[in-house]
This record gives sequence, C-alpha cells and structure tokens, in this order.
Amino acid sequence: MVERIKAIEQEALAAIEAAKDAAEVEELRIRYLGRKGLVAELLQNLSSLSNEERPRFGAALNETKNKIDNLIKEKQSALSARQLDQKLKTEMLDITLPGNGVKRGKRHPITQVMDELIDIFGRLGFKIAEGPEVETDYYNFEALNIPRNHPSRDMWSTLWINDELLLRTHTSPVQIRVMEKRKPPLAVIMPGRVYRRDADVTHSTVFHQVEGLLVDTHVTFGDLKGVLTAFLHSVFGKEKKVRFRPSYFPFTEPSAEVDVECVMCQGAGCRLCSGTGWLEILGSGMVHPQVFKYVNYDSEKYTGFAFGLGVERVAMLKFGIDDIRLFYENDIRFLRQF
Repeated sequence: MVERIKAIEQEALAAIEAAKDAAEVEELRIRYLGRKGLVAELLQNLSSLSNEERPRFGAALNETKNKIDNLIKEKQSALSARQLDQKLKTEMLDITLPGNGVKRGKRHPITQVMDELIDIFGRLGFKIAEGPEVETDYYNFEALNIPRNHPSRDMWSTLWINDELLLRTHTSPVQIRVMEKRKPPLAVIMPGRVYRRDADVTHSTVFHQVEGLLVDTHVTFGDLKGVLTAFLHSVFGKEKKVRFRPSYFPFTEPSAEVDVECVMCQGAGCRLCSGTGWLEILGSGMVHPQVFKYVNYDSEKYTGFAFGLGVERVAMLKFGIDDIRLFYENDIRFLRQF
C-alpha cells in the first residue's frame, strides 16, 4: 500500500512539473487532491488496514498529500509570475501622456441667483429667517388672512398631506412665525423651497421663493416702492424701468404687482413679454391689519410691507432661459454654461 502511495506521488509531482498553464495545474489539483481524487480514494482504504499498518499508511499518505499541495502552490506562483512578466513586456505604459483633468463643480444657476438676491437684501438691511417646509393650515393660510373655504386658496394649488398638514405653498408662513417671536422694528427675508401642484415650461412643482417683510412705525407704500425699485435695479440694471400695478393678495392691502422693463426687447414689445414691453417679476403690498391681529401687533401703531418673488423667474430672465424644467434636468451641457 505504501508503494502505491509513492507511485501516485511520483506520478503527480512529474505531471505538475510538466504543466504548462494554470488550467492544467488546476486539473491536476482536482485529480489528486479533489474530493473524489486519488488521495481521497486511498484515504478510504484506511479503515480496512490493521492497527499496525494504519499509522504508517496514514503518515505516508499525509506526507504525499502535503508534497503535492506544496508543489501545486509553487507551480501556480511560478506561472503567475511568468504571466505577469510576459504582460509587462508586451503591454507598455506611456507615462508621458497627460493625465485626465479633474473637472471642478460650480454652483447651480438657481443657487447663484439665490445668493445674489440674499446679498442685495442684506445690503438693504434685511436679515434671513427660515421655517419648516411641511406647514400647518394655520400658518400657511389662516394666519395670513386666508380662512377655510376662502376662494383665494385656489391661487396656491396646494399639495396636502392631510386635513391640517401641507407642503408650504409660499414662504409667507415664516413671516407669521417671525412676528410671533419678535416685536418691531424688523426687516427679514425668507428664502427657501416651496411646493405647488403645477408644472409646465414656466412652472415647477418644486421651486424657490424669496419673500420679505418690514415692520416699523410710519412705514408707507413709498418705502415699499423705494426698496423694491432699488432691489430690481441691482438685479437688472439701473436703466430698467419699474412699474407697480394694483393687484390683490389676502394678506396685503393695498397690493401691487411689480413689473420690470422686458430684458429681451428693452420695452419695445416681443414674444416674451406678449408685446407689452413689461415682465411681471413679483407681488407686494402693505401688511393687512388682520394679519397683525394674529400676531398681537398694534395695527394703529405699526405698519409694514411684504413682497415675494420666484427665484427661478429671476434666473430665467437674467440668463434668457425659456423653460424652467432645464434647471432640474441636470444636463451637464446646460449647467456648464453657468
């Protein structure tokens, strides 16, 4: 039996030495050391031997198994080294080729415009205030003089979560939260995301607003006009004309839409401005006394004005973009331009 072991050992060692590639070595490993290999077959005969023969047979078989296993590993290592050497000789790396440049990211155009608007209002003395994007009916509507079942609620195309919670339709709720905690004088802007059930080339379900509020004694509509005119001249240039048109918002009285001279036709009339020469840019007005009641402000003592504008609207006009959806498609060809 020991002679049989030695014969298998010599046969295996000779075959492994003669192997030419890794696949052949793997076949030999399975033939001799696999679960159904020759060494495993000899191991099955161990129980049929006498107590005297079994230790000698087991030791010889174990020695043969180790020799075969070690030689297979050496052969695999040698073949791997030979393969690498051949690869290094045939495949060349040209270290003189220039590397791939790392492309630097830039701020999104919406972020650029948002930062610009915040900076302008900051220079006008306004501080930043923020609030939750998931709002209650009270802060989003009722405290802004929009009671339940009021027809003006249809202006906001609300995305409701349940009967009381909703995704805020404007950043105006932050005005209420600020006034609840602070007493006049105050001048704040509320930048942030808002949500409405509306989507086309000029409207998006998710978009950005910057709203503002100033409250003090003796604040007039003239102050409102002065601040917004200075703001729009900073954004579009001092040569642009600005006009105020009467409008309606439940939380301001009187209210006004603010237009700026068309940035495309310079007021001559074009497709963008529908031939009027003007572009609507924001809504504004004097804070309604009813709103002051909700926050316990004395409307006989304090007056104030509020305004709001869409950041995407300003960005579209500044950059000459005719489809709001381009801001959210993440097309690198579009974003590279900014």
